[in-house]
Amino acid sequence: MTFVDEALITIRSGRGGQGCVSFLRERSRPFGGPDGGNGGRGGHVIATTHRRAETLQDYRYHPHQIAGNGKPGQGRARHGGAGKDRILHLPLGTEIIDAASQIQLADLTQLDQSEQILTGGRGGYGNLHFKSAGNRAPRRAEAGAPGQEMQIRLHLKLLADVGLVGLPNAGKSTLLSRLTRASPKIGDYPFTTTTPNLGALADDDGAQGRMRIADVPGLIAGAHTGRGLGHRFLRHIERCGLLLYVLSADDAPRQAWQTLNHEIRAYNPVLATKPALVVLTKIDLLAQVDTQVTDLRDVVGHADILPVSAHSGAGLEALRARLIAHINIPQETIVPPATKDAQDYPAP
Repeated sequence: MTFVDEALITIRSGRGGQGCVSFLRERSRPFGGPDGGNGGRGGHVIATTHRRAETLQDYRYHPHQIAGNGKPGQGRARHGGAGKDRILHLPLGTEIIDAASQIQLADLTQLDQSEQILTGGRGGYGNLHFKSAGNRAPRRAEAGAPGQEMQIRLHLKLLADVGLVGLPNAGKSTLLSRLTRASPKIGDYPFTTTTPNLGALADDDGAQGRMRIADVPGLIAGAHTGRGLGHRFLRHIERCGLLLYVLSADDAPRQAWQTLNHEIRAYNPVLATKPALVVLTKIDLLAQVDTQVTDLRDVVGHADILPVSAHSGAGLEALRARLIAHINIPQETIVPPATKDAQDYPAP
């Protein structure tokens, strides 16, 4: 299945049903009076989270979502049935935005959360409704009210406990595959990962799914301006509770840290204050790991640096233990990177 994280769709609620003009005619009651029922309401448009939904692919290729119209009223005071609601089954983390006003209509961050986006049109009254002491035989009924229509943007922001951020080819996908059972595409060339990947970290008892880890495609200089699809990638880390800055030991990790820090701060300064750990990958290629860690600490500040090798497995258990401990400890106890002004990290 193709991973699609945004879609522009048109939604329309149903029209209300027509009210009925009818008069009761029975052998024993030749002048039984009006008995026209009301029309049913039009269907609503409702967005709800679905446990099995992982992408917005269906809505990109089916951009028109229309609710059913209400049924007309009938004689013998029978009211029309309501139109069928249109249910949008969306992945957890989907943001719904009015395309015209750019106002957020809903943010689906809870399982089984439902939000009514558009209301169906009211059904028209039948002539029974208009019966009164002054008008015993009304011959009028109402048409149903029209439905509503609007264009909305669907933006998927992954909900994950941990987000892996790094430059292209920093080893994020390999690290994800070693920490979880995920099987992301892995290659020795930049931009192997073009869509976010999710994996579930097992705890000490082997239970899966307690921690979700998101591997975000590599960021490049200028990502905060949208370069290299930076905006689409960066938004997936907005809801991560912990950021893992993945730096490759064989590719100038000091400069990589400065690039990542600058781009994240420029996109959203709040992201730079999230709890974070720095992971130095590919240490099997280094002769002196301690020297590289010491050199990196000068720019990282007081954030913890964990050297690992996904190839040899060195440091993976220590990293896994830190992540599992993160599940059960208050996030404020994990120290974020040293806070510096944006000018301290000029664009590389």
